[in-house]
Amino acid sequence: MELAVYNKEGQDTGRRVVLNDEVFAIEPNEHALYLDVKQYLANQRQGTHKSKERSEVSGSTRKLHKQKGGGGSRIGDINSPVLVGGGRVFGPRPRDYRFKLNRKLKDLARRSALSLKAAAGQIVVVDELNFEAPKTKNFVNFAKNLKVEGKKLLVVLSDKNNNVYLSMRNVPDARMMRATDIHAYAVLNTEALVLTEASVEIINNL
Repeated sequence: MELAVYNKEGQDTGRRVVLNDEVFAIEPNEHALYLDVKQYLANQRQGTHKSKERSEVSGSTRKLHKQKGGGGSRIGDINSPVLVGGGRVFGPRPRDYRFKLNRKLKDLARRSALSLKAAAGQIVVVDELNFEAPKTKNFVNFAKNLKVEGKKLLVVLSDKNNNVYLSMRNVPDARMMRATDIHAYAVLNTEALVLTEASVEIINNL
């Protein structure tokens, strides 16, 4: 697959970049995508949820009334889960939600996500991206030139660029990543994928 290469002004440079079919044109594996996205979201969970159980609720442990002969149901202390203000039965406890996936499966998920974006025509390639000074206006104009303004945007660079990061961090739904760091969720959770020529070379060989 070949795509046109644009400059920061949104003009066609006349060059073409070749996308590796083994990365950008495979048959997407939906189950691999599901597992990878599930793992990513699970890894974001803190797992610090906690509710008080019967032994942890503040209250008297005195038996409220005798077991038999009172005409009422049998009951223990005021911390009983069946009473208002009592403890919770089998409440949530702190836990780690992370789980492991094989590297090959994660690679398949990433290639599946990139293939979906390529098939949908949501990939734009620019020759390079750099700003002399960190200004939000610079990035806004860049997005307008490429006709991707207002979209959930992922910009992929070959390496970290502080001026680009500072220029786009105040733009809603815009995110920057290094080519070596992209994953299936980041690719799927975007409406436009902007790649530099240098980042395409890296991704082609991932």
